[in-house]
Amino acid sequence: MLHTLVFNCGSSSLTYKIFRRSPPGPPETVLSGKAHRVGVKGSEPSFMTNRFEGRETKTIVPLKDHRRAAALALEFIRENSIPVDTVGHRFVHGGSAFTDSMSLDEKTFKILRRCVPLAPIHNPISLSVIQESVRTIPLERHFITFDNAFHSSLPPRAYAYMLPKSIVAKFGFRKYGFHGLSYSYVVGETSRFLKSRPEDLRIVACHLGTGGSSVAAVGGGRSIDTSMGFSPLTGLVMSTRSGDIDPLLAIFMMAAYGYRPDDLLDDLNKKSGLLGISGFSSDINDIIGRIGDKEQGSGLAIRMYIHRLRKYIGSYIAALGGIDALVFTDDIGLRNPYVREHVCEGMQWAGISLDPGLNAAAPAERTSSLQASGSRVAVLTVPTEEELTIYLAGEKLFAPKESPHAAV
Repeated sequence: MLHTLVFNCGSSSLTYKIFRRSPPGPPETVLSGKAHRVGVKGSEPSFMTNRFEGRETKTIVPLKDHRRAAALALEFIRENSIPVDTVGHRFVHGGSAFTDSMSLDEKTFKILRRCVPLAPIHNPISLSVIQESVRTIPLERHFITFDNAFHSSLPPRAYAYMLPKSIVAKFGFRKYGFHGLSYSYVVGETSRFLKSRPEDLRIVACHLGTGGSSVAAVGGGRSIDTSMGFSPLTGLVMSTRSGDIDPLLAIFMMAAYGYRPDDLLDDLNKKSGLLGISGFSSDINDIIGRIGDKEQGSGLAIRMYIHRLRKYIGSYIAALGGIDALVFTDDIGLRNPYVREHVCEGMQWAGISLDPGLNAAAPAERTSSLQASGSRVAVLTVPTEEELTIYLAGEKLFAPKESPHAAV
């Protein structure tokens, strides 16, 4: 029985789980834990939660970075004598070097280091967790899954940038797309729920997180377009990220006002989006609670958020030649009926009709139908399971056979 530890880094959190499977049964979760408010400065303290053997514990502890959080998670595993055979990691951006999950060795580890600048928020923290893990678990028992791998099926018309061929050839610029682990799970769950084959469905999936958000057009079970690009910065209005802007704005800020690249990256990634427009919060629930003037501050922020999301959904319906299912996932997608209601408003032209009662009552813990009677399109909320997707990738890489447990 193989025990697999999975690490999933968020920008201010670290989720970790240990799965095991006794064939032919389904995978079961041995341990579920999460480090909260990692590296966050504020009035609320950072803390860790662990659910093990039917008990849940919460420990308030300083968490200056993700490496410290990983060290505490590994310490909990060691203290409770939980066996670990393999360790899986989510790595947001593997560039063109990685198009599928793979086991780690010294060569791939060096390539991962070169990929760090591609996602300056996420890649460094994932690498730090890997570095902490290999201190106690041999490198060859680790494997990596990549958030951009799901979108490796994008056709050239979707991934190519309108740049001179010489620049593309030199730097390899292209759209990569992200949230692939989430989309992979959500597409499979949608097809199971609708009792259809993935290849028979045209799905527009909206991964709406409290950090990053994106939309994907999935046809025939494969990604054909997605809103994020070379980096996770582009596309939708996000909590603190700008999403799509005119690239000349960045050039103008550097040329006319002396902005340094690092300062510009900081502004576009951490001070823009809902935070930048509202002027007081990156939390969409805070903003909805203070809408006020529809064209200023909070009102403008939420209207821009919904407007951008609706534009992407509409364009992807056109790219797919129609739609069978509109899917919402992740924190905002699952827990914010206001957003779902206003995104679906006036979408009857595409066959989308939302039932207000089902939308308001939709539970965040399970897949649910939200469409009104007579809607030609299924409207679903689907909780994502990135950690399970990582585990299943590891099953394919490592034969499901007994192996000596690594000391943790």
